[in-house]
Amino acid sequence: MTINALTSSHVHAVRADIRNIAIIAHVDHGKTTLVDGLLKQSNIFRANEIVGDLIMDSNDLERERGITILAKNTAVMYRGVKVNIIDTPGHADFSGEVERVLNMADGCLLLVDSVEGPMPQTRFVLRKAFEIGLKPIVVINKIDRQNARPDQVLSLTQDLFLDLATEAEQLDFPVVYAIGRQGIADLQVPMSSTTLEPLFETILKHVPPPVVEPAGLLQMQVTTLDYDDYKGKFAIGRLTRGTIRKGDTVMLVRRDGTLSREKIALVFTHQGLKRVEIEEASAGDIIAVTGLASATIGDTIADAENPEALPPIRIEEPTVKMTFGVNTSPVAGRDGRWCTSRQLRERLYRELETNVALRVVDQDSPDEFLVSGRGELHLAILIETIRREGYEFQVSRPEAVTRVVGGRVLEPIEHLTVDTTEAYVGVVTEALADRQAKMVNLVNDGRGNVRLEYTIPTRGLIGFRNEFLTLTRGNGLMGSLLLGFEEWRGALSSIRNGALVASESGNALTYGLLNAQERGSTFIEPGTQVYQGMVVGLYTRQGDLAVNVCRQKQVTNVRASNSEIDERLTPATILSLEQALDFIADDELLEVTPKSMRPRKRFLDPNERARERKHRTLTGAAS
Repeated sequence: MTINALTSSHVHAVRADIRNIAIIAHVDHGKTTLVDGLLKQSNIFRANEIVGDLIMDSNDLERERGITILAKNTAVMYRGVKVNIIDTPGHADFSGEVERVLNMADGCLLLVDSVEGPMPQTRFVLRKAFEIGLKPIVVINKIDRQNARPDQVLSLTQDLFLDLATEAEQLDFPVVYAIGRQGIADLQVPMSSTTLEPLFETILKHVPPPVVEPAGLLQMQVTTLDYDDYKGKFAIGRLTRGTIRKGDTVMLVRRDGTLSREKIALVFTHQGLKRVEIEEASAGDIIAVTGLASATIGDTIADAENPEALPPIRIEEPTVKMTFGVNTSPVAGRDGRWCTSRQLRERLYRELETNVALRVVDQDSPDEFLVSGRGELHLAILIETIRREGYEFQVSRPEAVTRVVGGRVLEPIEHLTVDTTEAYVGVVTEALADRQAKMVNLVNDGRGNVRLEYTIPTRGLIGFRNEFLTLTRGNGLMGSLLLGFEEWRGALSSIRNGALVASESGNALTYGLLNAQERGSTFIEPGTQVYQGMVVGLYTRQGDLAVNVCRQKQVTNVRASNSEIDERLTPATILSLEQALDFIADDELLEVTPKSMRPRKRFLDPNERARERKHRTLTGAAS
C-alpha cells in the first residue's frame, strides 16, 4: 500500500494490490462463461479437479434456465494483484441486482456479442456504470461466431458511448476481443493469443486501484446477503474506509436511520469460489462479515462511536405487479407445506431483505398481498423459488404499474429491440401493432437479418415473449429497456380466445377430453384431478365454454375400445410457469403448489361468474 495524497484531515492511499471489477452485459452475451475462463486460468482449482462450466451459476434455477439471476462475488490472483470479480445478471428483469453491486467496483468489463452488438440491457448497464464513475473496458465476445462482425459492433458500441457519456474521458476506452468459451482474448483480430492473459493485463493497466482511507473511521455498505447453516448470515460489501477485525464492536446504520450496536463475529475475504477467514481486512477489499443477524441490503456498517452512513442504494421503481394470495381451490393444502396467509406473508417480506427491486404491500384482505417487480420473469422466478420451498398459493395475472399525475394516467413505456429475419417482419409488426407498439427504427443488414425497434407499453409486452417465439419459429431475439412513464396509450386489442372451463369435479377421462378437444386445445392429460371452475384448455372462439372432461362413455353391449379413442386424442399442451402467467385472463388465477400449477377462474361457481360479468357490464356502462 503506497501513500498517494493528503487532505486536510484524511490520509488517502492507493491499494495497488487490488482491482475491483464488475462484468456487465446483455443477457446471453457470455459473462458467466468468461468468468469460468478467468477462474480456470488463475489456477485456483487443483489439476485433477472437475469444475464444469458456468461455475458461478450455482443455484438450480440458474442452471435450468441458463441465465444468471443473482449477482455473485469471486476473486483471482494475477501477478500478485487480487482481482475481485462481480458477476452480474444480464436480463433486464434482474437489473436491481446490477444496481446494488456496481458500487463495489472501480471498473467494469462491458461484454458485447460480436453478432448482436449492443442490446437494450447493454445501454442500461453502461449508463449505470457511467453514473458512478466506473472505468469501462469493452470486450467484444464470441469472435468465433459464424456471422461475427467485430468492426461494425465496435462502431455501434462507440455510438452508444457517444450517446451516454457525460465526460470526454469516458470516450477513451480499451477494446479486447475474446472467445470466452475457449478462454482466449487478444487486443486485435484475427487473434493470435491462446489465453486470457491480454485481458488480465488490460484490467491491471486500465482499471484504477481503489483509493481509500485506511486510517479513517470504519465504513462499509452491505450490498449482498448470504446464509450458511453454521455461520449464519453473511453481510457482503466493499470496505470503503478504515479497518475491520474479528470481534470488533460496530454500529449498524439502517436505511431508515436507526442505529444498533453489533459485534463482528468473523471476517472473510474471497479467494476463488471460497470464502477464507481472516483476522482483519483493510479498506478497498470486498469482504463478508458475520454476526450481524439484522443487517439488510443498503445498511452501513460504521464506527461504533462516530457512525456515518453511506448514501443509500438507489433502485429504479417496479413496472409490473400481481397479487399473491392464499390458495382457495377445493384441493388446497394437499401438496404444500406452508399454506396460511401468515406463512406466505412472512416469506414475501423475508424476500425483501435480498431482493431490493421487489415491493410487497398488504391488501385490504388479510389473505392477499400486492407484489411488484421489474418484469414478468422477475416475479416468475420468485414464484418458482418459493413453490420449490413448499409454499402453496395463488397469483393473479401480471399487470403494469401505473401512476396518476395531474389527473392523467401514466404507464411504463419500454424500448423494445427485435432481431429476426425478413420473413417474419410482417407477422411481428402486426402482432406488436395490436399491443400499442410504435416503430422507431428498422435496420436491414443486407443479408436477410432485420433489427426492429419500438416503443411499447409494459402491459403490451406481458404475454408477448411466448407469442414471439411462435411467430418467428424460434428465429428471433428480443430485449427491452424501461424508458419511463408516458400517458396511457389506450386499450389493447383482444389477444386471447376464451377458456375451456371444467363443469364437474373428478378425474379427467379420455372420453371427456376427446369431446373437449373438438372445441379447442386441452392442458391436461387423462387421469388429472380437476374441479369445477378449473381452466382445462383454450377455446377456439371468444367467450368461455363449460366442458365436462370427467364424462365417461356410456356402457353398452357393443362398446368401442378405449385404444381407438386414445389414438385420436391429441397430446395435451402442458403450460410452463411463464406460459401459464401469460395465459390467464383478468378474471382468472393461477393456483401454484410444489407439485402442480392449475389455471382457474377467480369465481369457481358458474352462477357467481355470471353475476360478476353482469356487474362488470353494468359498471362499465355507467362509467
